[in-house]
Amino acid sequence: MKKVMSFKEIAGYSLGLFGFQAIVGFLNSYQAEFYHAQMAANLAVVGILILVVKVVSAVFDPVVGNLIERGKSAKGKLRPFILYSLAPLLVMTVVVFLRVPLTGTALYAYIFVTFLLWSMAMTLGDVPSQAIASVLTPEPTERTNVISIANTFKQVGFSAAAVLVPVVCLIVPGGSKVFGIPKGEKDAPISSSEYLAVAVLVAMLGCLLFSLIYFWNQERVAYASEKMTFREMFASLRENKPLILVIVSYFLGAGRQMAMAIQVQASNALLGSENYVLALGLTTAVGSMISMALTPMLIKKLGEKITYIALSLYGFVVSVAAYLVYVFVTDHMVVMLIFLFLVGLQFGAVTLMPMIMVTDCVDYEEYRTGKRREGPAFSVLTLTIKVCLAVGAALGLILVQASGYQAEAAAVTAHTKNVIYFAYVAMPGIFSLLSVFPILKYDISGEKKRQIAEALAQRRGS
Repeated sequence: MKKVMSFKEIAGYSLGLFGFQAIVGFLNSYQAEFYHAQMAANLAVVGILILVVKVVSAVFDPVVGNLIERGKSAKGKLRPFILYSLAPLLVMTVVVFLRVPLTGTALYAYIFVTFLLWSMAMTLGDVPSQAIASVLTPEPTERTNVISIANTFKQVGFSAAAVLVPVVCLIVPGGSKVFGIPKGEKDAPISSSEYLAVAVLVAMLGCLLFSLIYFWNQERVAYASEKMTFREMFASLRENKPLILVIVSYFLGAGRQMAMAIQVQASNALLGSENYVLALGLTTAVGSMISMALTPMLIKKLGEKITYIALSLYGFVVSVAAYLVYVFVTDHMVVMLIFLFLVGLQFGAVTLMPMIMVTDCVDYEEYRTGKRREGPAFSVLTLTIKVCLAVGAALGLILVQASGYQAEAAAVTAHTKNVIYFAYVAMPGIFSLLSVFPILKYDISGEKKRQIAEALAQRRGS
């Protein structure tokens, strides 16, 4: 393997994704509970609002993708957009966690508008930070390894709030205790001042790290600025059959990351405190990191297609087993955490494989047409991820609300626990199984991928 990228560049991209995903993960995990506990919002309504906002804001993804393809900056076509996103992302992350004296329709309108603005700011950074993986190096093997390393950091960043929130709760007066909760009792809810303190901290550190992608990385794969109409852009996407299969697979697996959206509620109901989310989050995150470290080796031996199918089928089996053991055998916390670690081992298929596959689809498009279009391809991927996360969050929050969950309830019934745990672990496994079917026809793997890489290297060299 020819190495092109320096250690500093790999670190910049990895830390940048860590910072960006720390912001995204904080909202994904704590936003709904903040509205519910601090402003008495209905969780099911919040879940539906999140879904509507994601669908509405998804229109902005292809807009950003089209703007990227038109770019003519000396800094590249992707890096400038990361710089543009920093200020609005920082400000809106803090605004989302401001407690306001609103109720009823006014409250839900406020949630809709502020979250929509945050989603648009996030998109401005999300599309280029995903797409830049395809131009950091022209070497496919190095690219796969860099994506694996960076996405490990990305996954850790997505779970970072589970560590930061308890730490801030120890420092900021009022609200939850974190430690020293008497057995059989529940912790006090996290206070509004604690939420705001974490929001400021996560927004500042996250944006600082995210800026490293702009300052430390280069775009090495040549491109030609192209003014495309939206009709032309979508036509090119329709003709990229492997990309369509990846996107359809992601939609069918929409609920695979449902657990992240209800992690705080699961922690509160199953373990007795919102701050014990650290145990749930880190257990799954460790399994996920191991999965992403092993995925490049599995790809080398089995190819992308077989690796994806194997990880997804494994995820279905272990997730359903985890739920059945909890309900019919034992609900002991140690057994639960062991199963959550095993569940985490599937997540290379969810977080890493789509990026690798879409990058290969961009190569395929260049091989087939001579035109390289990261912007449209990755804008469709980021759009899909956002909508699928929102669908998963909505389904999860609706199930949590239907379970009878109340943030301040002194006791939690067995029925509530079983329903929440079903949404937390079994539903993602079922969606994991559904995501396999389109990938059965995906063929950019093994020998075909090698031939495409060699043809592109010859064409670029000449």
